[in-house]
Parts: sequence; structure tokens; C-alpha cells
Amino acid sequence: MAGGSAAEHSALAAEILRVLGNATIDRPCRVHTSDLRIYVVSVGLATFPDGTVICGPLEQHEPSPQATALNPAVLLEVTSDSSEEYDTIEKLQYYRTIPTLRNYIVVSHRERRVTVHSRDASREWTTSSVIAGQRAGVHSLDVDLVVDEIYRASAVGR
Repeated sequence: MAGGSAAEHSALAAEILRVLGNATIDRPCRVHTSDLRIYVVSVGLATFPDGTVICGPLEQHEPSPQATALNPAVLLEVTSDSSEEYDTIEKLQYYRTIPTLRNYIVVSHRERRVTVHSRDASREWTTSSVIAGQRAGVHSLDVDLVVDEIYRASAVGR
């Protein structure tokens, strides 16, 4: 199934957010849906990722008329035909400039693949891309994303 649908997109995002939510139960972190706007100061970009994890108090971008966070620890994007290139190239570069960001998760709508971009303690970025039968580590939350579980009910890649 190339492309996917809005229902498929939201179901994949919900699966990841469920896993991230379970991983943050005993932590000072909150998981947010695509309703929370993120502001990337370095490029002046206001965007609504498919999911966000904020650890500690939410730092508000004061000039914004609605809740807009400056301090995500984890960002999630599920690709679509129209967003795939933007999510994997431009947004990656923009998001990497956010000082608090530790992980950027990209979930493919074309195949059973999860990519996790991670910033380590020395501020260097690494990328891990995994497929069916594998798991991707989200080190900032000490949790693994099991590809087969994320896509369990999905028609993607069948």
C-alpha cells in the first residue's frame, strides 16, 4: 500500500504515542498529540508534529497566541506522500537546532520502517533506521519501539 490514509497516519502516530506515554509514567515528562505547536527559534518555524514529549515544565513561546512549546525532548512525525521529503530532510535539519531535542522519530507510511535520530551527551547526532522484525531505541526515554508492534494492525508493507 503506497501512500496510506489519514486513518492509517493517525493510527501509527497513536501507537507510538502509546509506547512513549507508557515510558514516561514515572517521569516528569508529558506526551502530547499533534495539537501542541512547536516553535523552532533558529528558523522561525511554528509546526505541529504528530507527537511531542516535553520533559520538565513546558517553556512557552510567549509571542504565540496559543500554546506553543520551545522545549521538546522527543518529536514524532509519521510521513505521508506530501510530507515525506520535508519530514526527512528539511524538518530534520530544523529540529536538530532545538537545544532540548534528544530524539526525532520518523515513521514511514510506505513500508514498515522507523527511523530514530538521536543526540548523545556530546551533542552529536546518530541515526538508526529499522524495519520489520527489529526495534529502535529511543534512548532519552529508555524505551524500544518494536516495529512489528507499531504496524501490527496496519496495512502498510503487507
